[in-house]
Amino acid sequence: MGAQNKPDWVLFDLDGTLTDPFEGITGCVQYALEKMGINPPEKEALKHFIGPPLTDSFMQTFSLTKEEAEQAVAYYRERFSTVGMFENAVYPGILSLLQQLRTEGISLAVATSKPTVFSVEILKHFGLYDLFDLVVGSELNGHRVEKDQVIAKVLADCGAEGQKVMMVGDRHFDVSGAKRCHLPCIGVLYGYGSREELSKAGAVSLAQRVEDLLPLLLGYPGPYSF
Repeated sequence: MGAQNKPDWVLFDLDGTLTDPFEGITGCVQYALEKMGINPPEKEALKHFIGPPLTDSFMQTFSLTKEEAEQAVAYYRERFSTVGMFENAVYPGILSLLQQLRTEGISLAVATSKPTVFSVEILKHFGLYDLFDLVVGSELNGHRVEKDQVIAKVLADCGAEGQKVMMVGDRHFDVSGAKRCHLPCIGVLYGYGSREELSKAGAVSLAQRVEDLLPLLLGYPGPYSF
């Protein structure tokens, strides 16, 4: 499968890539909207909140000012920090994939726009934390929410210069963030991004299922650019 050219590092998005957070995220958005005095739509109409920075989504979807959106995020976190983060499920096959990548000697990191503190708790809750060498997300104060900023922090922290690094994610934010950091990105179709979205953003390959990721990662022909 071309394992001679296997990556040294694989960076994974969290929501929609490692875990399915639909119930938790949409339920917390509904909670925040109610606290803001806004009648919340059904959960299905809120699934686009999975992936992008929350402040941006509140502003764009409900025409909130930045200050109002930040208040909505604060309300969102009231519920998320105690209940919502655990209303989540690991995609079938993810544990086995991570274990196989570790067996191949590949280092693993999480690169997510979700706050690091919540990401670590989620990974620990589902028994995935110890499989990762590094977990990097945003800060609770709104710092480092853009995906390219997160990826750049991962690369700096893991000392990846000169190594082969790949990103895996389910939304165009992951692909475009990786491209801005000069990394190839595999898009996953079992998450929340469409084939058109990921292809248009420039994903080097698309994985229909979790099981498709291992051969794509080990068989990626390169070149890796960093």
